[in-house]
Amino acid sequence: MPSEPFVNKNSIVREIWGTSDTILLVFAGASAEFALNKAVDWLYFTGKLPSDPLGRLFSTVNYAKAIVFSEKDAAIKAIDHITAIHTAVENKRGEAIPEWAYKDVLFMLIDYSIRSYEILERPLHIEEKQDVLNVFINVGQRMGLKNLPLTYADFQTTRNDHLNQNLKNGHYTKDLYKQYRKHLGIFRYRLLLESQILLLPNTVRELLKLRKQSLLAPFIPIYKICRSLKIDWVLKDIILPSAYKQEIKRLNITSS
Repeated sequence: MPSEPFVNKNSIVREIWGTSDTILLVFAGASAEFALNKAVDWLYFTGKLPSDPLGRLFSTVNYAKAIVFSEKDAAIKAIDHITAIHTAVENKRGEAIPEWAYKDVLFMLIDYSIRSYEILERPLHIEEKQDVLNVFINVGQRMGLKNLPLTYADFQTTRNDHLNQNLKNGHYTKDLYKQYRKHLGIFRYRLLLESQILLLPNTVRELLKLRKQSLLAPFIPIYKICRSLKIDWVLKDIILPSAYKQEIKRLNITSS
């Protein structure tokens, strides 16, 4: 008999993580915060992030998506596997990844899941935001993280504290954005920046010296119309990196 799902089948999290549109916006936000995080040197230690930044970020997103749509037993195994990978890196380097760095990744997945869905779909009710929080806090607790926020109000406070304490625009930030530009090309790189302007919290956007208003904002209603007419993939085929088109299409799954 199959086990219960890790995420309830009626959860808003399944709707958020069931479409490539919202996941790609989460990807855009994560790419900004990874570059600013004071612990980004850990990602440089393995060499995987600077050599393949898109692949590394897709890996993080795919792990999260797999957990969201797995049965409980499989999700727990996936979380334990993630923990084991990080433990191996810690052993190789001879020191522990700071717990706040693990929390930062967890918090960005929570925050950008909510922000992305609200940009592309509709405002979420507080109960739905709490649902998103609950799912990812369960992941963090399985990873052994302590003192995680259990209410959405507490999360907002803790999230702001982390943004103010754990981010800086340094050498790794500049290098990683050079890698984004190199791997995306100038047009897609500009599209990434505009997506980030649309999505990022003020603290993050200001650290990156990005303007307040995104050029994409007026096109969101148009894109929603294209999506309702099932012609949004015409636009995606034009703007998405060819190497990742099939992988991005596989991000679309039903929540049933």
